Amino acid sequence: MIVATAAVMSTVPVHAIAAGADKADVQQVQHGRRIYQQYCAACHGIKGEGKPGWQQRDELGELPPPPHDATGHTWKHADGMLYKTIRDGWRDPFNKTKRLTMPAFAGVLAPGEIRDVVKYLKTLWTPEQRRIQREESQKKPFPPETG
Repeated sequence: MIVATAAVMSTVPVHAIAAGADKADVQQVQHGRRIYQQYCAACHGIKGEGKPGWQQRDELGELPPPPHDATGHTWKHADGMLYKTIRDGWRDPFNKTKRLTMPAFAGVLAPGEIRDVVKYLKTLWTPEQRRIQREESQKKPFPPETG
C-alpha cells in the first residue's frame, strides 16, 4: 500500500500540466495532491475513485464518499462551492442522521491548502469537464482568502 501510494503521489496526470501552465500552478497542483493523499484519499480513494456503491444509500441513509475523478460529479461544481464544501463539510439533506456526511476541514487546512486540493482534483477530469467547471467557476470563484 505504501509503495502504491508513493507511486501515485510521485506523478501528476499529464493533462494537469497544460501548455503554458506556470510553475506556480504546477506547484499548487502537486501540493494539493499531497494534501489530498493525506486527508481525502482514505474516503475518496487514492485516485479519486470513491467508495464502491457510492450511488446507493447505506443503512443510515447516507451515500458513501463519491469519486472525484471523471466518473463522479465534482466537476459540476464551481470552485467556490467546492471550497465551501471542503471548508465547512457537508450533510446530505436526505440522511437519516444529523451528522456531517463529509467532515469540515476549516480547522485543519488553510484556505490556500483547500484551493490547492481543488486544483489537484481538476487534474482528474476530462478536458471537457474542466471547461464546464471553469465556466461554472466564473459565477462562483474561489473566495479572496485563498490567495
